[in-house]
Amino acid sequence: MSKVALGVAGTGMAFAVAAVVVGPRVSDWYDERHQKQATYTTGSEAKAESRSLPAWLPDDAASVRYLMSTTGDDRLLRATLPDGRLPVGCTTTVPASGSHPAPVKLKAGWFPEGVTAKASGTCGHYNVTLAGNQLYAWQDGAAVQAAQRAEHAAKH
Repeated sequence: MSKVALGVAGTGMAFAVAAVVVGPRVSDWYDERHQKQATYTTGSEAKAESRSLPAWLPDDAASVRYLMSTTGDDRLLRATLPDGRLPVGCTTTVPASGSHPAPVKLKAGWFPEGVTAKASGTCGHYNVTLAGNQLYAWQDGAAVQAAQRAEHAAKH
């Protein structure tokens, strides 16, 4: 009887060790399964193929890269803007001193780390950085949902 109990306990311990070792990889796998990534030649092609891309993205934007969470409103966007200016409707308003733009929760090799510290404005619910003619934009799902709740409360 004790051999059976030891065998079951040993199996349980092996499972626990495997879960600890494999856990981070499982988490990465899970996160990646809930993301959609795409590349488009132009802004007009991107918006025609995906309704989740923002309307403010210029049609003549080139080399558009997009990553979205399928379980929330987190987004990353990179595009080359031919004129090197923020799109129409965007503002150069940045967070007040002491606060920071929404964090970047998603990760992509084409979206540089630390870009949030260089926020140069907003486009809709996206924070943006313009580096030359390269636009980097990110949206935090929790911030978007809070803003939408506030907009809804103000209307009612």
